[in-house]
Amino acid sequence: MQRSVILGLGNILNTDEGVGVHALKALEMRCGSQMRAELIDGGTMGLSLLPLVEECDDLLVLDAVDAGRAPGTLVELARDQIPLFAGVRVSQHQVTFQEVLGLAMVRGKLPRRLHLLGIQPADTSLGIGLSAVAEATMPRLIARAREILQDWDALDAV
Repeated sequence: MQRSVILGLGNILNTDEGVGVHALKALEMRCGSQMRAELIDGGTMGLSLLPLVEECDDLLVLDAVDAGRAPGTLVELARDQIPLFAGVRVSQHQVTFQEVLGLAMVRGKLPRRLHLLGIQPADTSLGIGLSAVAEATMPRLIARAREILQDWDALDAV
């Protein structure tokens, strides 16, 4: 049986750094009953996420992504576009998760389908909740996540 996972990453105590966790919750509220995928709050668990990554067939990662773009920009990277090692910083905690992906690749256990959706943060200072800029991009991120999940047959059509 195919195992599809939606993984929300981030630290919700650092404003936009928590965008992946907030997106996961918004996606669950919007279409939880339609899901044929596991929703997992990975927070900042880092290397302890390796078994999860290696055991799933499809992995959609939701996260704050520092791609050097304008704050609030929706960032989308497909499997081969995602930097797998720490040489490229994607976000504050992402270096560790990039190492997780790199280890899974080296071990020949990278998910068959891997996709990253994120928002370029406007503010990662200490604080609860997203900035207005990141919050405004959230509906586009959720809509795109739904499209990907439908393509993967992990979401029932409405």
